[in-house]
This record gives sequence, structure tokens and C-alpha cells, in this order.
Amino acid sequence: MLIDGHGREVNYLRISVTERCNFRCQYCMPEKPFSWVPKENLLSFEELFLFVKVAIDGGVTKIRLTGGEPLLREDLDTFIKMINEYKEGLDLALTTNAFLLADAAQRLKDAGLKRLNISLDSLKADVAAKIAGKDVLSKVFEGIDKALEVGLKVKINMVPLKGINDDEILDIMAYCEARDMKVRFIEYMENAHADQALKGMHGREILAKVKEKYTIKALGREGASPSFNYRIEETGYEFGLIDPHKHDFCENCNRIRLTAEGNLIPCLYFDEAMSIAESVKKGDIQGAADVLAQVLKDKPKENRWSEEELEDREISKRAFYETGG
Repeated sequence: MLIDGHGREVNYLRISVTERCNFRCQYCMPEKPFSWVPKENLLSFEELFLFVKVAIDGGVTKIRLTGGEPLLREDLDTFIKMINEYKEGLDLALTTNAFLLADAAQRLKDAGLKRLNISLDSLKADVAAKIAGKDVLSKVFEGIDKALEVGLKVKINMVPLKGINDDEILDIMAYCEARDMKVRFIEYMENAHADQALKGMHGREILAKVKEKYTIKALGREGASPSFNYRIEETGYEFGLIDPHKHDFCENCNRIRLTAEGNLIPCLYFDEAMSIAESVKKGDIQGAADVLAQVLKDKPKENRWSEEELEDREISKRAFYETGG
């Protein structure tokens, strides 16, 4: 069992397999050139897998692959199969923008992938293009449909932004309910790489939009999930709100993050990290385990976000495209 310095069990590993992305979303990296870390700087899947085995042997039971856009990494299904065959029964998931998903969904399912989280910020082609930096919506819809067709469980993530897509909260909820997908509304996380003109919606503002049409009941957090869940009384549909600024958001944090270059990060917000790259490149399992132990010891109790008004909050310097959000 992996325990951090505050007595919390850590059983969830998020792996960013690439920082590359085929979108330039306003809330992530709208100005970043279409360049990427040289391939030789990235850990191979075999090197990543060496650390994955250390983590699984220590007690990790849930692994999520992220990016950037993880489907840009060639042979991702091979990596998934490696993990799945090492320990059956793991909760193997993937976060994607779904642009390339239609062609990959069956391979991912066959390799052992269980679940997908898909970003969907608008049902309107022009709004989706404004947010993502290019025309994407038809391909995203195709990816969602194909994932459901092959039997993958899908959750949808939406980031409501004032004056851009805040009028689509109920529409996206209806789209998800019709397809038996849970939607999670995510408070915009202020960061130095985003369009600084953006204005996100506070969690209470998101809930107010839902309450314009429905009666909702708070269900609370499910285990260590970052999502606070609600039920619509009229229909029974359940949705989530991810509110990283809320005081209890970090109480049961059970995760650590690994970047494609081998940086092991104890907290999404903090820039502090330790590298496992040297150890895994040498096949030094104990060295990788020692880095993991130190990162767990150093894992902060909570992030630096607060429940202050959005415009008064500290802005993170974290590049979310490197850590997967």
C-alpha cells in the first residue's frame, strides 16, 4: 500500500504519454506553437511500464492515460495491453478530446481499456471551433458514437466559460442523458498558459443554471473522486461538478502524476517534481521505487487554490498539457 505524508492511500496513477495536442483550447494552450518535445526525450513505453509495475506492485489499482492528446502517441493500444496483461482487473481509463477516437476505439477496447473521459465543451460547431482553435465537432461526435458502439464507458467533461458556452450547460446535460453518459462540469482552472481574457464559472453559478429547470439533490463525493455528484429529482439523472477551489477538494486525494519525460508530480497544482527517467533508463527498479517513496512523502496536503472569487485567485504556472489536468 502506498501512503503519502498525510496518511492518505495513493492508489491512482495518471500518466501523460505526450504533451502534444491537436487542439489549441483557450483554457489550456491557445498560443503554443505546434511543436513537441523531441522523441528521444520521451520515455519509451517499455520504460514507462517499468515504473507502472513498481506502482502496481505498491498498490496502484487505477491508471489513467492522458496528454496532451494521448491518441497522438503511436501504438498506445500496445501500452494499454502491456498494463492490462500485467495485472488484470485494473481500472484502466483514458482522457481524450475524441478527434482521433473513431479509428482507435475498437483497438483500445480490445487492448483492455475500460473507460473514457471525453472533453466536449459545446454542441455548436462554431463555438467548439472557437474554443479548440479549429473545426473539430463532427469528428468528436464520431468518436463518442464509436466509443459507445464498441462498449466503452464514457464520461463527458465540460468547462463552462462566461460568454462563450455558458448557455449550453443544460443542452450538454440533455445530450449526455440521452446517451447514458455522465457529464461533469469543471470549474475553469486559472493558469498562465490560458487566454487571460477567459472568465470561468464558479460552481455555484453552474448549479444555478441547472436549477433554472430542475430540482437537484446533492449526493456528495464518491470515494476519492474529485467530482461532487448531484441527482436531478425530476429524471433521476446524475451529474458531477469538479470544483478544485472548494475547501474539501484535496481531503482524500489518492493520485500522483507521471509525465512523458519521467517527471513524477505529487500534485496537479504544484510545479515541484522528481524524475524517474535516469532510473528506468538503467532498469533500476529500486531507484524508481525510491523516487516514488520520496514523492509520496513530499505530496502536499492541498493545492493553493481557494474559494475566493475567480478573479482574485492565484494563477497556476502549471502547463496542464504536460500533466493531463
